[in-house]
Amino acid sequence: MEYKSQNVVCQNCKGNFIIEPDDFSFYEKIKVSPPTFCPDCRFQRRLLFRNNRVFYRRECALCKKQIISLYHKDRPFTVYCYDCWFSDKWNVMSYGRKYDFSIPFFSQWQSLQKAVPRANLYRENFISSDYCNYGKDFKECYLLFGGAENERVYFGNQIQKSRDSIDIAFCEKVEFSYENFECKTSNKLFFSRYSQDCVDSSYLVDCRNCINCFGCVSLVNKQHYIFNQPYSKEDYDKFIAENQGSYEKHNEFLKKISELELSLPHRYARIYKSVNSDGDDLSESRNSHASFSSTQTEDSKYLFYIRNHAKDVYDTSFQGWNSELAYEIAHGFGGSNLAFGMRNLFNQNARYNEECGECSNILGCEGLRKKSYCILNKQYTKEEYEKLLPKIIQHMKIVPYIDKKGRIYEYGEFFPSELSPFAYNETIAQEYFPLTKKEALKQGYSWQDTEERNYKIDIENKDIPDNINDVSGDVIGKVIACGHAGTCKHQCTEAFKIIPEEFKFYKRMNLPLPRLCPNCRHYARINLRNPLKLWDRMCMCEKNSHFHAEKKCEVEFKTTYAPERPDMVYCEKCYQQEVY
Repeated sequence: MEYKSQNVVCQNCKGNFIIEPDDFSFYEKIKVSPPTFCPDCRFQRRLLFRNNRVFYRRECALCKKQIISLYHKDRPFTVYCYDCWFSDKWNVMSYGRKYDFSIPFFSQWQSLQKAVPRANLYRENFISSDYCNYGKDFKECYLLFGGAENERVYFGNQIQKSRDSIDIAFCEKVEFSYENFECKTSNKLFFSRYSQDCVDSSYLVDCRNCINCFGCVSLVNKQHYIFNQPYSKEDYDKFIAENQGSYEKHNEFLKKISELELSLPHRYARIYKSVNSDGDDLSESRNSHASFSSTQTEDSKYLFYIRNHAKDVYDTSFQGWNSELAYEIAHGFGGSNLAFGMRNLFNQNARYNEECGECSNILGCEGLRKKSYCILNKQYTKEEYEKLLPKIIQHMKIVPYIDKKGRIYEYGEFFPSELSPFAYNETIAQEYFPLTKKEALKQGYSWQDTEERNYKIDIENKDIPDNINDVSGDVIGKVIACGHAGTCKHQCTEAFKIIPEEFKFYKRMNLPLPRLCPNCRHYARINLRNPLKLWDRMCMCEKNSHFHAEKKCEVEFKTTYAPERPDMVYCEKCYQQEVY
């Protein structure tokens, strides 16, 4: 069947979006109706179902021990500790119920969601890493959220195979590093972005294979450079010795690197070893579009943080690991022929499930393990399941769920946002679509008010010593006022403490103490990323020494740099000629 592009009005934000012919082909392949929410609203809705970093203390409903949980005690859920949830002390199938054709599917699923016990955190093989979530194989980590195979990483987000580092996000294979974003395979790299294979360097942006470089942008294979200028080893070492440890100088360097960035051309997108793909921070991708921070993807669209092979995947985040034919997945691992799920592992032929693993042919289930032919946690024979499934799909179309804002959810839409187990400001939707309480409530989202903290501040923010050399070990455990004082949209904790391992790291690496709480520092790193949007633009290069000679370059591309920004944006070929 030949499809044509279709202009659609989003039923959430009322903005226009286009469904392309290839999109229709995908929806036909996975057998769902085209979306009625635009790509941004679909992404925001998925993020509403993921709480990375907001913890509460409560009691395990089974063994009664005190635990750390993602779920506030006032939420209507039964929460088990990790050991109890995976134990044989309870039977998840006992919560099964018969499908009721008199009420909408999502109302029935919500009832099951509230009844089935939930795990307090999502973690596997954590050693001495109690205050971490969404990960595997963490050892001696602290406030690390997302990733795998990490040791002694503190205050991190989406980190892979790294160790002995603090305040890093979306990094892979980094060691002894600090305040890095989207960096990889580096050692002793500080205050840097989008750099890889760098050693003993600071304040780098888009650099590769650099050693002993400071305040540089778009350098490759360089050593002993300061703000893109070559220095002798002696002069470089002298500069470093005179400019370490001071927070005031740190702010001066940030300002100077920002000015240097504006004076130099930018690659239109960070896309490497990829074919016919657009977005940003992509590698080893083929025919992947409007996708970000992803690797090894093929024939896919609207992706965010996909890893280790994904094919025929649309509208999916925090997924991968050999996923194939998947749609509207909020987070999980592997599987095939999947749609509408959260925290599922290696399922097949599954729709509208949460926290299910190694299952096949399931619909609307909670917490199942190694089950087949189940609907709402009720077991059926293969014949019964295959007979009932199309009837339920048809029922979802003729008896849709309508939320409090009048938005309609038929079969083919992700879970309604009001079914999220979290308040808006507890989720990572707040990181990418920040709202005030008033804005969130107006848009129909719930909000969790912060409990009054009444901290006794030991050190006011203005009284933090400028240089790490002037800080003694007495600072450990002291309550320090956050510079934002709770006035931001960054889940600010208003105060923070320096832990012993952190203090040793700052002293060893000659780094100034931070001025913000861990949450505000995390948001500052996240905001280093360009918007997860694409604009059609043309290369700005006018240099007659490049391949286009005396004419202005006319290469067109999709980029995350908005047209009104002052940055110089070059196509790949012009950028390569400029840098290499």
